[in-house]
Amino acid sequence: MSRPVPGSGDGRPTSSSSSVPERQGGGIADFLAPLGGFGVTFATMFRKVLTEEYPEVKRPTEARYHGRHQLNRHPDGLEKCIGCELCAWACPADAILVEGASNDDTPIAEGGTGRFSPGERFGRVYQINYLRCIFCGLCIEACPTRALTMTNVYELADNNRGDLIFTKDQLLAPVQEGMLPSPHPMVDGMEERDYYLGKVTGSTREQEAWAHDHADEVASLESNRR
Repeated sequence: MSRPVPGSGDGRPTSSSSSVPERQGGGIADFLAPLGGFGVTFATMFRKVLTEEYPEVKRPTEARYHGRHQLNRHPDGLEKCIGCELCAWACPADAILVEGASNDDTPIAEGGTGRFSPGERFGRVYQINYLRCIFCGLCIEACPTRALTMTNVYELADNNRGDLIFTKDQLLAPVQEGMLPSPHPMVDGMEERDYYLGKVTGSTREQEAWAHDHADEVASLESNRR
């Protein structure tokens, strides 16, 4: 069976119709064309260098930079997280794990587990997987108590994948002056809403006395939890 000849009605272009026109130009144009590219390079040699010598020199971040998360405390040291899990539901990358538990005002000596936040519940387990986190901030918007915020810390690189799963102990804000580490009772005469209305400005003498008298019991409780 004979093959059709190109351009003989089979729809394929002939060699003459697919030829590329020759480039038009002169000797001076060909000589000046590379100089235009070299001119851009030459001009940048005299501009100010914008290279940042990281990590020796660290550039300050913006005030609302989305960095590592932090679990905040009330002025007396109780935790703001109520274990509602709204941040975990809002996370598009499924990077947050929260397990809530109930506060217990039963004396620790009688088997109580202590009070970690105002109200009924607190975040017993809190984890953020920074291998998944995309730092979008949706978890911050979902938090009803402003317990979860984002800091300016951005140096999170590690050579171990397991170390990039941050637990509650790593995310919880440090105890500042005027605070007591949880668990401890609420301020006498105050309700949960009073904490959010700003009526609590720090720990009281009664709370400090309770923490001093129950230090050994709290330490034993923490060791059993771990």
